[in-house]
Amino acid sequence: MNHAQLTALGRALRVLGEHGDALSPETPDAKLHEVKADLKRALDLLEETVTTAAPTTRCAEHPTGPVDEDAADLCLLCETRRRLARRSKTNDSYQDPYQDPYAQGRPAAQGDAGERTKSRYGVRGDRPAPQQRWLPEMWTGRTWQLCGTPRRDKQEAELYLAAQRRGPRPSMAYRLVHEFTDYEVLRIWGTPMKTDIEPMGNL
Repeated sequence: MNHAQLTALGRALRVLGEHGDALSPETPDAKLHEVKADLKRALDLLEETVTTAAPTTRCAEHPTGPVDEDAADLCLLCETRRRLARRSKTNDSYQDPYQDPYAQGRPAAQGDAGERTKSRYGVRGDRPAPQQRWLPEMWTGRTWQLCGTPRRDKQEAELYLAAQRRGPRPSMAYRLVHEFTDYEVLRIWGTPMKTDIEPMGNL
């Protein structure tokens, strides 16, 4: 807002304030038409002055960002960041007694903890742990489309979809998709026997 816009808008609002003070049951229609014209002039000035979209969230960092109805500030971006921080804190505080300290999240079998084997391709304990997520999706009329951040908690995802269904412009259909990645041994050839490696590389 520049100085000229500020001056014009302030004058228009002061005129409206004077109209409000002067209103009475005996105010003639001609005066009301004058009030209407001044009110329209003030609205036109506001349209020219406001250059940004109306805030969709209560977040100072992302006022027009995507909305998460379950978040305190309605900001999906900040709420996602907070969820990741809480999840990271929870994961850091959990320690599996059979967990290989060098493994990246995958529990090692009992009795194998602490053992490391050099391998060009890595060992199973080095691979990431299985992941599962719940994906909120909406029907666009032609296809299913992701409508929110994937959740690690099923109940949290269901609450999010419930809020979407209660929103001002809900989709005709929603669904919750369970995404799960894991590893499964399909077949073993031979008999895996544990052997000790002797010095000089001889078995």
